[in-house]
Amino acid sequence: MRTESDNVVTADVDERQEGLQETEDNRDAAVQAIAPRQSRTQWAEVWRRLRRNWMAMFGLAIILVIFFAAIFADVIAPYDYREQNLMRIADPPSRDHLLGTDDLGRDILSRIIHGARVSLQVGFVAVSISLIVGGTLGALAGYYGGRLDNVVMRFMDVLLAIPSILLAIAIVSAFGGGLVNVMVAVGIATIPVYARIVKASVISIKEQEFIEAARAIGATDTRIILKHILPNSMAPIIVQGTLGVAIAILSAAGLSFIGLGIEPPTPEWGAMLSSGRHLIRRAPHVATFPGVAIMVTIFALNLLGDGLRDALDPRLKQ
Repeated sequence: MRTESDNVVTADVDERQEGLQETEDNRDAAVQAIAPRQSRTQWAEVWRRLRRNWMAMFGLAIILVIFFAAIFADVIAPYDYREQNLMRIADPPSRDHLLGTDDLGRDILSRIIHGARVSLQVGFVAVSISLIVGGTLGALAGYYGGRLDNVVMRFMDVLLAIPSILLAIAIVSAFGGGLVNVMVAVGIATIPVYARIVKASVISIKEQEFIEAARAIGATDTRIILKHILPNSMAPIIVQGTLGVAIAILSAAGLSFIGLGIEPPTPEWGAMLSSGRHLIRRAPHVATFPGVAIMVTIFALNLLGDGLRDALDPRLKQ
């Protein structure tokens, strides 16, 4: 049975824990009051500057349309992307098939719509892998410096010495094709880019006054990195992430084009382009429309990335 003294000790421990939590909250509040973190007003200003860039808004509109098509592909697509009609192989665009049919009689429009889902998935997952791994390594190297910085950056230099597409080809060749392996291969190939960007941002921020204030009130290194340094280095990461999605989609299409990417019958724009290249003279639409889909998506992502770079750069006044 619990005695009265036990209850007193338990209450004292609870009171101390509450006091420690309150102290920790006060520390965060104090640092946040000093740190130049992005406020709602600042993000509203970024959005206002982005809206004034009509090229960036045009790219954003295209991306939103592609996202909408990818999410509702099962509803929008006029046919099942696996449905074959051997009586209508490589038919040109018509009322029944707006973009024609491929070498197996499948509707190209339906396969492009479903392919948007695959391409966007590859792009965003690959960038997430690069950002998580590369961002972590870059943040640690930039914050601690010294031997850790030398080890991490020399390893990144080795990866940078190998062209990213060749590194992705080597990884896929070793572990096989498929959606998961392609996403991992493309993600690993672009890790050094994010590591260098995050490291540069961390170095420029870690010596500022609000970081010194965080150290002075006893904040741990993990808390400083996660709550104060990384949130203030999001601008270059957002821009590079937007452009990185375009690079990842293009890399995945290149792997599929040479037969090392997504395995059929999964619709993927690079694989569709590859399957139609032997019909380029007799039925050019089979290869043309998947190529146009890749081109438009990459173009839109680049427009948005350039617009975000201009909107997030405080030195540019619009």
